[in-house]
Amino acid sequence: MDKKYVAYILLTHSGSLLSKCIKQYTQEPYSHVSLALDIVLEDLYSFGRLNPNNPFIGGFIREDIINGTYARFPNTNCALYALEINWVQYEALKKEIERFNIEKEYYGYNLVGLLGIVFNIPIEREYNYFCSQFVATLLYNSDIHIFNKPAALVSPRDFRKCKELHLLYEGKLSNYANDVLLYNQIS
Repeated sequence: MDKKYVAYILLTHSGSLLSKCIKQYTQEPYSHVSLALDIVLEDLYSFGRLNPNNPFIGGFIREDIINGTYARFPNTNCALYALEINWVQYEALKKEIERFNIEKEYYGYNLVGLLGIVFNIPIEREYNYFCSQFVATLLYNSDIHIFNKPAALVSPRDFRKCKELHLLYEGKLSNYANDVLLYNQIS
């Protein structure tokens, strides 16, 4: 039997100004999407603030669920999902993340692309992504097809409603982070 691999999709709502605007418009509980290949979310990737104290400059980021932006928003709510994938898809995801990491200085935040979602018109800009577009692109480029729409139209809601994703945890991100820290100390 083939070993199953898992990609982890983290949906969050931090309460930042942009996340509040997104939540107000969408009426959805979550406004941000990240992807990890480990359940402790040590290697968590997305598009967002490059500096936790500056919301105006964004790009490809490795997130930290304990420090960084999430430390500024300790009441961040989250939902963590598991997506079972095969070895080929898992390896492709790792390579895609590494490609983004190597080229990270070229990437910016696709703020204009968020307007595309409003008007249902995909707005793709080279080297620019918003969070859900980035995660959907990683999946598409890794031959993981869970959406029937362009990556530039995928929103956090699409991940929340996706039947292929299995909910593992929902609650405060800080509680999940504390559980992970405790688990790591006793392991």
